[in-house]
Amino acid sequence: MKVLSAPGFRRFVPKIAAALCCVLAWVLAQPPSVAAEDRARLATRFGFDHHAISPADRDGDRRMRAVAPVYERIRNWVSSVGAGAGLFAVDGGVVSHDICLVDPRTDTVTVEPAPTTGERYAAFTLKPATLPYAGYVAPMGCLPADLNEDGWQDVVVYYWGRSPVLFLRTPGSAPAAAGFSERELVSPPQVWNTNAATTADLDGDGHLDLFFGNYFPDGARVLDPTAQQPELVMTDSLSDGHNGGTHRYFRFASATGGSTPDVRYAEAVDPVEGDSRTTGWTLAAAAQDVDQDGLPELYVANDFSPDQLLVNVSTPGQIRFREAHGERHALTPKSKVVGNDSFKGMGASFADLNNDGMPDILVSNITEPYALQESNFAFISTGDRDALRRGVAPFDDRSEELGLSRSGWSWDVKAADFDNDGAAEVMHATGFIRGTTNRWPQMQEAAMSNDLILGNPALWPRFTEEDGLSGHDRNTFFTRDGAGRFADVADLVGVGTDAVSRAFAVGDVDGDGRLDFVVANQWAQSTLYRNTSQSSAEFVGLRLRQPADVGTCAGNSEGADRPAIGATAVVTTPDGTKHSQQVYPANGHNGVNAPDLVFGLGDVRDGPLPVELSWRDGCGRRHTATVNVAPGWHRILLHADGTTMVEDK
Repeated sequence: MKVLSAPGFRRFVPKIAAALCCVLAWVLAQPPSVAAEDRARLATRFGFDHHAISPADRDGDRRMRAVAPVYERIRNWVSSVGAGAGLFAVDGGVVSHDICLVDPRTDTVTVEPAPTTGERYAAFTLKPATLPYAGYVAPMGCLPADLNEDGWQDVVVYYWGRSPVLFLRTPGSAPAAAGFSERELVSPPQVWNTNAATTADLDGDGHLDLFFGNYFPDGARVLDPTAQQPELVMTDSLSDGHNGGTHRYFRFASATGGSTPDVRYAEAVDPVEGDSRTTGWTLAAAAQDVDQDGLPELYVANDFSPDQLLVNVSTPGQIRFREAHGERHALTPKSKVVGNDSFKGMGASFADLNNDGMPDILVSNITEPYALQESNFAFISTGDRDALRRGVAPFDDRSEELGLSRSGWSWDVKAADFDNDGAAEVMHATGFIRGTTNRWPQMQEAAMSNDLILGNPALWPRFTEEDGLSGHDRNTFFTRDGAGRFADVADLVGVGTDAVSRAFAVGDVDGDGRLDFVVANQWAQSTLYRNTSQSSAEFVGLRLRQPADVGTCAGNSEGADRPAIGATAVVTTPDGTKHSQQVYPANGHNGVNAPDLVFGLGDVRDGPLPVELSWRDGCGRRHTATVNVAPGWHRILLHADGTTMVEDK
């Protein structure tokens, strides 16, 4: 037998080392797995039944929209968004048992009672009958909020093809289309293509402001089959594209109540300091007071360009932000640093996953195996709140070690405690376009092409009716195991359907202390999943409210109230753990939660439990108070003088 000499063997050392490195890289790249029996055990804590909230799918249902001629070859791609949902109380009560649903099959915005809550009124649609509404306009999302502060929740509807419309609720009227009057956000209306919206008191004056993230460039009539415009383009880069729509910030200016409600907003001028981007292909936005200064930060998730964490430095009457960037460590990939990623930001939400009192950030991206394999983000806080004031985002991505890095082609992401064990589950809405011909090879080729050709839609791969991309991904439902890792049990608990989904809206629609959720599907029937968990764990549910004073500081004579958007609650359990949540329901991609807070108590059976509350009143003054509550639902009124009133509900 021939034996290699030492010099001969040395010739193979580099090749052997390279092969070993490849094997090691493959091993390290494998997603964490959970044994089947462990997944089954975790799934026993959950149960859901499902109820349709829109008409059943039928042969011949529309699956694409008419588009401008320049987009005809990618018509399926352009038609991939437009499903959205929100939970709210259309009857002026405190229980969010009504649904606002945007259905792209009919381009309608429907308000209806949540299934199992009774046939309290007939479903109706919101359409601006008295305002300009061209044939190329399509609704993309609905955002319930009490815009004019009269104690009745209104609805902001945003579109492709026009600027948003404000549907203002007439106090005391029956739930019906006639109970809303429409107002323009901007007059005359402009052509926007909006895919993200949120509401928060951005300038700290005590009133709700609005943020809109737009996708295609302003003025582009994307859905007009007769349009011939220079604005009808695609992104000029898959990782650094800024030729999309403008980010819009609107400050509350004035409001009136009564039988002819009205509200006015003023658009902020130069709301972001320095040379930070104010345009992009934006798909999601989320608000949260990260540094606890009483002003909410904004996380803006951009398709085709880095996301942005905007630190709030506003003063009353002037909306102002500055951008923060994360710090890169020795082993941190550049694209996993806050503000430097090149991934396709699709959804965003905040949740305190590590119970350090500082919100963490969940971001969904495209994580398709054997295709465009990016990574979701779980930006976990370092606890350094002061870093934001230095322009540093104190977050490190831990999605891989937590098991949250991969979920398919993902859109909305939400975190909520569905079994009341004290730890949040995480859901991703997934799927892109369904078709019989897999176009991933062509998409991969386009992804590797030169940025100079991307802006021209004629040079993109063909995506027409029969073409598909990630059309059978399944929504996720991640829950934590004993070691703190997340495992996806969606298929075991009955929520992992392969419908192409876009948005979630989470809330306790039947008031039983178990969180339910709506899934808004694209070109398919949408669904309410009612929580039937047999978990015996208790909960503390908080409906934080403040006086509805129609633009002033004192509560009105009728005693009406409104959701205390921006309020913070910290529940301390007997073991000393502090569980923190904030009232920002309109975070993510086209999904709006109920404006309530639910804290699962796990093994805690008795109360009362201390709850630390902080809020701004209608004049922008900050207050703090501590109340003691037993397990169950509570309505807590946060007064302008800093006192509170607790009611069991």
